[in-house]
Amino acid sequence: MEQNTIKRRGVGLIGVDPDLSWPGYTLYAPLAGRGVVDLVDPAGELAHRWTLPYRPGRHARLLADGVLAYNGATLAIEPPFAMWRKYGGGSMGRYDPNGVPLTEFRDDYQHHDAHHYDDGRILYTAVEPLTGAAAARIEGGVAGTEADGVVWADVVREVAADGTPLWEWRAFEHLEPAEFGLQPHYWREHWPLINSVYPLDEHTVVASLRSVSAVIRIDRRTGRYTTLADRSTVAQQHHVTPVGDGMLLVFDNGTFRTGESVTYSRVVEIDAATGELGWVYQDSPREAFFTPFMGGAQRLPNGNTLVTEAAFGRIFEVTRDHRICWEYVVPSFTTYPDPGAAAVFPARSNAIFRAYRYAAEEIPWLTHRS
Repeated sequence: MEQNTIKRRGVGLIGVDPDLSWPGYTLYAPLAGRGVVDLVDPAGELAHRWTLPYRPGRHARLLADGVLAYNGATLAIEPPFAMWRKYGGGSMGRYDPNGVPLTEFRDDYQHHDAHHYDDGRILYTAVEPLTGAAAARIEGGVAGTEADGVVWADVVREVAADGTPLWEWRAFEHLEPAEFGLQPHYWREHWPLINSVYPLDEHTVVASLRSVSAVIRIDRRTGRYTTLADRSTVAQQHHVTPVGDGMLLVFDNGTFRTGESVTYSRVVEIDAATGELGWVYQDSPREAFFTPFMGGAQRLPNGNTLVTEAAFGRIFEVTRDHRICWEYVVPSFTTYPDPGAAAVFPARSNAIFRAYRYAAEEIPWLTHRS
């Protein structure tokens, strides 16, 4: 009998309602894979595969010209702390359909997110060390869990297509540690753990701060921020993106949710001006949908939302009135290829960070079309 619970419940295409689902091709990168990125058609069949020189430093995305933007884990530095083996990146590259590298920008302290603009710029997250009195200013978390006395703090950077620095925002310089304390169960090795950054317009960036459970809007001209959601609304959230009409889509994980004894994930819309909640999706029963870490949500052209229940490799599509109309479970189960990560995280996994869906016309080189 199959002993892996996820496999036993079924992998690949679980179901589809073609009358409700938005037809397209779904892209994902298995995190423990060996640089594999897969594109599957609406029937869950493999339409294309890239095999790239790095294992994922989180995720891949197609750009407007069909080029693959891929964040890879360089493994070029000694991990600052154990979890870095999972979410450290370093390589921000673009690849053609055959996996041939077109461009690459390296920052070995990059982690989690890197937003590739169509013009070649990259907006990404990295870390810098805080020691001594600076580290002591960071509040909350589990006492004594710094990384050899160091708290690694986030920096948001933007570079031009040729790697020229364009903008930098240092969390420790702009955030008040007393306002953004680590949640009580969180280790003190990384603060505030920015897991997604996205440009709202020329002067504004929105960021998700996982380890303090907050979503903020940053003014690039001044560095000042506005808090749109805190731990009274979200819990360890991911993937904040604009969806029109001044709303932001957020994957709200639900770990350490304020005022709740039951963990559950949900997807919410947040007003980018007021922070008020709009549309909300959660399962029924609510605890049936939950990923403690990672996760994503993409608004599709027909109003549906593609949701990534990341830790379990589950991707599903839900309508505005909460009907699931497409569901797929990543069939690839692997262990980390690098010995350091495999020693710390030995389980076989089909986890992914995010999935994205594209119309056939957005993939001009694609020959296998449904």
